[in-house]
Amino acid sequence: MQSANVQNDNQVAVARSIHDYDRFVGPAMINNLKLLADRLKGKVIQNVNSTSVGGGVAEILNRMIPLLRELGVDAHWDVIKGGEQFFQVTKKIHNLLHGRLDPISEHDFEIFMETSAMNIREVDTYGDIVFIHDPQPIALVKKRNNKKESKWIWRCHVDVSKPDPRVWKFLKKFIEKYDASVFSAPNFSQKLSIPQFLLSPSIDPLSDKNIELPQETIAAVVAKYKIDPDKPMITQVSRFDYLKDPVGVIEAYRLVKKHIDCQLVLAGGTASDDPESAVVFEEVKEKAANDPDIHILLIPPGSDIEINALQRASTIIIQKSIKEGFGLTVTEALWKGKPVVASAVGGIPLQIKHKYSGMLCHTVEGAAFAVKQLLNSPEYAKQLGSNAREHVRLNFLLTRHLKDYLLLFLSLYYREDIVNL
Repeated sequence: MQSANVQNDNQVAVARSIHDYDRFVGPAMINNLKLLADRLKGKVIQNVNSTSVGGGVAEILNRMIPLLRELGVDAHWDVIKGGEQFFQVTKKIHNLLHGRLDPISEHDFEIFMETSAMNIREVDTYGDIVFIHDPQPIALVKKRNNKKESKWIWRCHVDVSKPDPRVWKFLKKFIEKYDASVFSAPNFSQKLSIPQFLLSPSIDPLSDKNIELPQETIAAVVAKYKIDPDKPMITQVSRFDYLKDPVGVIEAYRLVKKHIDCQLVLAGGTASDDPESAVVFEEVKEKAANDPDIHILLIPPGSDIEINALQRASTIIIQKSIKEGFGLTVTEALWKGKPVVASAVGGIPLQIKHKYSGMLCHTVEGAAFAVKQLLNSPEYAKQLGSNAREHVRLNFLLTRHLKDYLLLFLSLYYREDIVNL
């Protein structure tokens, strides 16, 4: 079990100075962030999610909390408590929100509420703004004290464009107790009685996963995993999850392999709130059938430099998700100037403009066709990569994300002032 009310103040990454981002976004953006942060003086921002490692939410909070503090915002991060049964249920809820047909019972909802009741008792909700991330801690809003002038926000990081009606009805009764909700893309918006904000996630260009690497570091990682440096390398970086469709990636690779000698790297890890990933990992190994050109890598937490190196060593990055909340692995690949082939689902079309900053696909065959086209047209692939990096710089870096969140927080207190900023 994770411990309840874990104060992650000592676990967040050691951040660089906010001024180190000048070279990506310019000093005007940094000055704007300082102005907005100054308006939040005296307010405590409390983030709550279900895991401190693994997945995009933990990565974002790990980078964002120190920068908010440097800007003078009193920001904190807590993690709820949950056992194996609870996380099995929340995985079902995650899949059903994405439209997958997983069975869920009344007993599952009872398990969810039993663990939620425990967290309601044990987690101290001390923030002036309580920022709840995803379904796992959603019921904490029952602890809300209406006499206190605290504001509550629910942030949904998953694709809920076509959620299972039963699960959505169950969650909606909690969501509408919040002051506001946040979704990653317009098509995720649902009919709600509370305000909805559409804010895309981001990457940190100065994190270990995204910094520039010397060629010798990249070569060392390629050698460590016995990857052929002279053969075209197609890579998908994702947790081993059915919704990331790693089996479909293998099928697309095999279609390409008929025409072009290449190799496939499937690199991913697990998260403490995802009990399904070990099963998917075994299925992927079985599907690979000992093909020496398929490299299935279980990357442990804290290996961001290795993920970075694998992406930079790749010829093409693929992300053949069936459903996707946003797809930060796509953002990471685009930032590295790589040609990317990705499914046209979730938030990915916000990042990839087809045939301009990458290639969108809908099927295994479509993915294979796009990969072959890029392998056969290296200059075109290079241009896509160049366009992609600039698109990310303008739209999906951490500084823009910080600005959006600061404006969101302020809007809950100072609606009239925001209009005049």
